[in-house]
Amino acid sequence: MSDVEKGHYGRVALIGLGLIGGSLAYAIKRAGLADHIVGYARSKETRDRALELGFIDSACESAADAARGADLVVLCTPVGTYGDLAAAIEPVLKKGVTVSDVGSVKNAVVRDVGPFIPDGVHFIPGHPIAGTEQSGPDAGFAELFDGRWCILTPVPGTNQEALEKFSAFWRACGSQVDTMEPKHHDLVLAIVSHLPHLIAYNIVGTADDLETVTKSEVIKYSASGFRDFTRLASSDPTMWRDICLNNKDAVLEMLGRFTEDLAALQRSIRWGDGDALYNLFDRTRNVRRLIIEAGQDSAAPNFGRNPAAKK
Repeated sequence: MSDVEKGHYGRVALIGLGLIGGSLAYAIKRAGLADHIVGYARSKETRDRALELGFIDSACESAADAARGADLVVLCTPVGTYGDLAAAIEPVLKKGVTVSDVGSVKNAVVRDVGPFIPDGVHFIPGHPIAGTEQSGPDAGFAELFDGRWCILTPVPGTNQEALEKFSAFWRACGSQVDTMEPKHHDLVLAIVSHLPHLIAYNIVGTADDLETVTKSEVIKYSASGFRDFTRLASSDPTMWRDICLNNKDAVLEMLGRFTEDLAALQRSIRWGDGDALYNLFDRTRNVRRLIIEAGQDSAAPNFGRNPAAKK
């Protein structure tokens, strides 16, 4: 089997060593997809910890040093940092290298990174749809991508062999792979990921602001609904700030539709329209069933997560 079919790269540079960067490194090592993994993070403490944990083979003090000579470079930092990072690594990118990312928005990545991609370099934006509320180098684990989708949004003129190799790479990391246009990706993710997180942040913030209920009661009597919202709302604030700012149009469109639907729900409750309420609850229950059937979750409690999985 050739390196293209295996998705193997000689030297892989991971720019960012948190949950996604660390998990990707573990998955690469598990599948033997690289001869050497070099990592970069702004913090020396993070770089040292990544080396201690062993998911990278070497660390660099700058993104450019990490990208120099690499066969694959993956940006694993918040999307708001991508433009500066792309400018920093542009002079050292060798011909034939593939440059990608793991950002949750894609139009902004094409806009911010694309201008810094030299001729002869393969630019294939990507988004592994996987994660937890944890962050930092200790949060990573090899199984994060298993059975999850990774969406690639290749730009016009992308080399087909480079795309096939990178697709094979993600499949070897455990993911299912799909491709779509950046604009369509951003619209889809606005409803399945970005809006749910915004709602969670808002609900938890509302509970935190309530004067008629003490914070101790909110914590003590948290039922599964509120508890699950707090899991979403504990995600990295820098990452989600950047997602909202860089997918503004799609997020605002989905917020508008959600606001309209929320107003309709409010009317149903006010006027005692039990049929409308039942029909809504029954229709949305079916969506949960379809997600489980698609293998994107299990019917087990706690989102099917195994707290010991990363150990």
